Amino acid sequence: MAALLIPFALAVVAGAALLYPYGENPRGGTDLGFGQHPVNATVQSATASSCTQDPSGSGCATLGVLMQDGPRPDTQIELLVPTSDPGIPRFAVGDDIVLSYAGSDPAEPSSYEVVDYQRGAPLLVLGLVFAAAVVVLGRMQGVRALTALGISFLVLVGFVLPAILAGQAPLLVAVVGAGLIMFAALYLTHGFSARTSTAVLGTLLSLALIGALSALFAATAKLTGLDEEASGLLGALGPGIDTRGLLLAGIVIGALGVLDDVTVTQTSAVWELRSANPALSWRQLYRAGLRIGRDHVASAVNTLVLAYAGAALPLLLAYSLSGSGFQQVITTQAVAQEVVRTLVGSIGLVAAVPITTAIAAAVAVREPATPQPAQPSVADRIGEAAAGSAGTAILRRS
Repeated sequence: MAALLIPFALAVVAGAALLYPYGENPRGGTDLGFGQHPVNATVQSATASSCTQDPSGSGCATLGVLMQDGPRPDTQIELLVPTSDPGIPRFAVGDDIVLSYAGSDPAEPSSYEVVDYQRGAPLLVLGLVFAAAVVVLGRMQGVRALTALGISFLVLVGFVLPAILAGQAPLLVAVVGAGLIMFAALYLTHGFSARTSTAVLGTLLSLALIGALSALFAATAKLTGLDEEASGLLGALGPGIDTRGLLLAGIVIGALGVLDDVTVTQTSAVWELRSANPALSWRQLYRAGLRIGRDHVASAVNTLVLAYAGAALPLLLAYSLSGSGFQQVITTQAVAQEVVRTLVGSIGLVAAVPITTAIAAAVAVREPATPQPAQPSVADRIGEAAAGSAGTAILRRS
């Protein structure tokens, strides 16, 4: 296992070292025209008003907001907010909101714009509840899993995004970033062992298959990756950004988390089968593990499809109102790339089960089995309980 995985690990580390943008400062949002400085504020008053000079008109609201930070903290200003558009949030007195400061005259109210609500507090509470649930159930392994989650976030923010913004090939960056996340997360969470190495190798091979299939079908289906977000990014960064590469990078990184789940579960199932019956051969272990994997992969594929469908629900609703037929909708750029993302990821999940199970069975039969201590049968446990109850009843009567 070491002979197979060490070259891959070295290649991932070397790739990260080569692709990291040393000394480069990717252009920030301000340089690209996105840059607005966020300012926290609180709504002090809200009155209906006109959007024009006509005082008898309507369609807007005048908000009196008190800025909590920014260039003029503890200063109250009045801002005009449209209310006729159903897509615009409705702000009320007491709401904690976020203003966008253009960076010009801080004393001029027109330099500010209401953009969103403050959501830091509820998201922090939700994150703490999630962390507590993981630690309570997983204990030290849960702590390690949360640490691995933090490392994954650092790889994405500290390596993947800067490298892509610096002009590196998005697919190559995603493959290297996924490798870093895979090695760090699996070994940190599950420890250094043949079992973990089996899951790592199964994940690696399945991820390579997903990358190859996504590149093939993105090219044959002529997917450009130019959705609304990518088009805006292309307009800001210029034609140097590879939008198809961004699409492929998203497929690879998105599939990694589900692959980890499948490969670790399959590896654990094979090891438990081996521990329960050390006499099982490789073929018997493989068949038993594959039967477990069929149930797992069926639910995982359904989860993946529903996750992508839920994310694309507004888009699907828009197309359903367009009056277009199913074939026309399914072949449009925005929907087709989600179809490729879903089906390629599902193929990788399906392939991960036999690949990981075969490797796990081949490794497990070569490890010395640790027989489990004999457990009393259900009938024995019932008999012991009945005898104990009878003895207690006799003592009470005596």
